[in-house]
Amino acid sequence: MRRIALIAALSAAMLTGGVINGWASSAAPVSAHGNDHRATITQRTCQQLSDASIPAKEIGLPTTGAKVTKSTWVVDGRIGQCQVIGDILPVDPEAPPIEFEVNLPANWNHRAVQMGGGGYDGSLVTGLDPYALQPAGQKTPLQQGFVTLGSDGGHKGSGGFDSTFGLNDEALANYGTESIKKTHDVAMSLMKRTFRSTPKYFYFVGFSQGGHEAINAAGLYPKDYDGVVAGTPSYNVAMMHAGIGSVYRDALYSDSGAGWLNTVKTQLLVNAVYTACDPLDGLKDGVISNVKVCQQTFDITTLRCPNGADTGDTCLSDAQLKAVTEIASPHNIGFPIEGNAVAAGAPILYGGTYTVFTLGSVNQPSNPASGKEAFQYSVLNAIATNIVTRDPGYDTRSFNLNEWAGRIQEVGKQLDSTSVDLSAFAKRGGKMILTTGLADDGISPENTIQFYDRQASTFGTKLGSFLKFYTMPGFSHGFGPYNATYDALPALMNWVEKHKAPTRLQTIDANAGEDGRTRPLCEYPSWPKYTGHNPDKASSFTCVTH
Repeated sequence: MRRIALIAALSAAMLTGGVINGWASSAAPVSAHGNDHRATITQRTCQQLSDASIPAKEIGLPTTGAKVTKSTWVVDGRIGQCQVIGDILPVDPEAPPIEFEVNLPANWNHRAVQMGGGGYDGSLVTGLDPYALQPAGQKTPLQQGFVTLGSDGGHKGSGGFDSTFGLNDEALANYGTESIKKTHDVAMSLMKRTFRSTPKYFYFVGFSQGGHEAINAAGLYPKDYDGVVAGTPSYNVAMMHAGIGSVYRDALYSDSGAGWLNTVKTQLLVNAVYTACDPLDGLKDGVISNVKVCQQTFDITTLRCPNGADTGDTCLSDAQLKAVTEIASPHNIGFPIEGNAVAAGAPILYGGTYTVFTLGSVNQPSNPASGKEAFQYSVLNAIATNIVTRDPGYDTRSFNLNEWAGRIQEVGKQLDSTSVDLSAFAKRGGKMILTTGLADDGISPENTIQFYDRQASTFGTKLGSFLKFYTMPGFSHGFGPYNATYDALPALMNWVEKHKAPTRLQTIDANAGEDGRTRPLCEYPSWPKYTGHNPDKASSFTCVTH
């Protein structure tokens, strides 16, 4: 997503009778080197890939093959690596290619990690950077010897939520589900050519849209991936952008915008929530961890203007109180998208900050959208115009969910993973780490909880054998009062390769001025309660369920 710094942290916990004790400083990492016999690549081999082509038969979904457009030998420290960039060619000549990058290190550790994108994709994920939410100061996966790879999701965008690619069927399919598989298969072909070998373990790590792609990797292509990290996944784009977007539009802009909150009023609400709920976890530190009690006890009517009329920025009118309550509540949109008809409520009454994903600066949207509207209206506009109606000039102010129900459900089949089947992934030993930030007002934590609850209903007590779900108090979408980072990849590797499920993991706050304070990463539904003496140390917190 736009303006997202994909830095954050994860740590896992062992639940015993509702309480988790004995926090370690970090996951014990699996060696990136192990005892593997190392295949290698040289500068000469890299140069020979400069005009390589991959036939369509080596790619498991329809394409017209792939071609390398550039191969570059780079020496990082003393270790060489071949950075391969190319295009996966479409079947439809009107569709854009998928640009990919595959990085082949000389110190290959017989592992590969694919990295996901964000928002509507549209820019190349190079695989050269740290993985999503990786703690600062660590070597990147490529520096550790992983083959790394990524793509642009099958199109180029102008930033933000540029949905113009949605006018083409193949581009929409590539974004929705197919680009990750096609990129995976191209990478496998290049590894076979270069190393005469395939990786022993293949991982996927992503956040937001990348988290959605991680779920697709596990559910749609279970034979290709051994483990995935799905951070705050936008797994149900049609429901979020059309369903939740419509909730925000109707709440804020009905009755000539009587319910809309300007920036001052929004922060009045946010500050009131934090004043009331911050201490509920035992520590006043700018982080709300006990969200359940916050939801039960915070009284929004304490902000009511006299007689309910809008008398200024020091209170909320009755119309504004109603709008906030609507935004915070789940809504049945009247028809299912991938088996679910409920648009999740937002964390506006228990931790959302609304500093990035704002309610906008105008009390009425315009057509075409001005960019001054609420963030959630902007994503509604993106999907309504170029993807659902396929009319770039469509007036989203009059977009009616029921009128477009059939088309929205069709789009949901292409873009949403709500009903994804993880049974094959689980059966072959695949592992998933799922996380969400409890202060995320871009992708609501309630939305991720819906996904987890659906899996829990399907798998029951067996779910924990392959999927662990953790919540991060104070973390929004790559920022927040507590900007969580964590050792996701080592934790996943330990689980996949050593059969050691994540336990006693912790997050590190990446915010400047916090000196790397840590918290335990608690497995849902537990949360970190302050029970010790040092508010900067994870050992001073205990994961509890009450």
